[in-house]
Amino acid sequence: MTQAFDIVILGGGMGGYIAAIRAAQLGKTVAVVERDKLGGTCLHRGCIPSKALLRSAEVYATMQESERFGIEAASVQLNFPKVQSRKTGIVEQMHKGVQYLMKKHNIQVVYGNGRIIGPSIFSPRSGSISVEQADGEIITLVPDKLIIATGSRPRTLPGLTIDGNHILNSDDALQMEQLPESMIIIGGGVIGMEWASMLNDFGVKVTVVEYAPRLLPTEDADVSKEMERLLKKRGVQIFTDAAVVAETVKIESGQASLEVERKGERRALQADKVLVCVGRQANIEGIGLENTDVKLAGGVIRVNENLQTAEAHIYAIGDCIGGLQLAHVAGHEGIQAVEHASGQKPHHQEAHQVPRCIYTRPEAASIGWTEAQAVEQGHEVKVGKFPYSVLGKALVQGEQDGFVKVIADKLTNDILGVHMIGAHVTDYISEAALAQLLNATAWEVGQTIHPHPTLSEALGEAMLAVDGRAINM
Repeated sequence: MTQAFDIVILGGGMGGYIAAIRAAQLGKTVAVVERDKLGGTCLHRGCIPSKALLRSAEVYATMQESERFGIEAASVQLNFPKVQSRKTGIVEQMHKGVQYLMKKHNIQVVYGNGRIIGPSIFSPRSGSISVEQADGEIITLVPDKLIIATGSRPRTLPGLTIDGNHILNSDDALQMEQLPESMIIIGGGVIGMEWASMLNDFGVKVTVVEYAPRLLPTEDADVSKEMERLLKKRGVQIFTDAAVVAETVKIESGQASLEVERKGERRALQADKVLVCVGRQANIEGIGLENTDVKLAGGVIRVNENLQTAEAHIYAIGDCIGGLQLAHVAGHEGIQAVEHASGQKPHHQEAHQVPRCIYTRPEAASIGWTEAQAVEQGHEVKVGKFPYSVLGKALVQGEQDGFVKVIADKLTNDILGVHMIGAHVTDYISEAALAQLLNATAWEVGQTIHPHPTLSEALGEAMLAVDGRAINM
């Protein structure tokens, strides 16, 4: 069977299905090819299930400290199977929602392994998709424009074999039927930090090993320092500037052991399980790229500013092109690709102006340049900082750790970066994102009335602090 479409999207993750919806809104005939489930990594193996677990962990930790709020509980019991059941229910509900959206917009979803084919009798150029379905039937989809949105998968370290039992990646960890007593986490980036915070709240003894000199190496140094301080305060053991010696990883008597090398010295570590969180790699194998002129660079698909590959009618978005491997970035790129393919001139967002969120306890969020990056870019900076410890709502919530830091240009007053660590900062980083989009100055945001008592007051005060005008500090 052969069918023609205006736009075919290879991959039904967040980038893919959002692109499909936008294409349908523009009146295009659209098909999505998906080999597993609509929603992709974010919905089934990433953002949503991990945040559901993080929320349960946060509630458990809060209940254990309920006496601070004047509430005396006789006992608090953790039922991890029910935690997992709640997570699964949320994922299933959202999966049904995505399926509904496809039907609502008359988007055809073709399930099976999709592969790009070269020029054929159906099309004089590469870009058609051959889909092998579960029953063995082959369907050929012939698009005017193709969007590759095949996502990514967890990466591992050379010599470190993921067995799904003692040596896990994040996909495996989400499916744990019971919690281990101890866990070594290799990688102190975003994913590693979220798992460290979560498992610690669940009562697991956590050790983090990070190769870089500090945790969260891509974030502002002040945020990294505060995150490390707070996790250590909760009992998390942290080794930075440390490398795992792969050949020392062993499984003996039901436990995993390994050695880490730091400043020329080795240290032996042991735990029930090891969780490897060292980034993600693009899913670009087996999709037929060899049948096209699409170019690769550094293990990802190379695209231009309009997300076009070396073949102008073939676009690529999301994790498979590298860059910021974030679900909301993939969705934005999906819209951008569709609009460009439809002859429009979509808004192009600079990578550093994309909000970044970390769902630890407390949360962290940022946008723009770090202080070090701003200086490297040639800016003369001024910095405003406001602590959570004097914020009324933070004291009421019992969550007074953290701060908001604003970096501005001394000459122009432009906001160069905003970096937060504290309760619920992921919920109001968007105000800083809007300020950057509109080229607002710190003074202008500081003049905005922030309601009292709210956590967002910290952002307004930090903006004022850039010029030494913070009221409550």
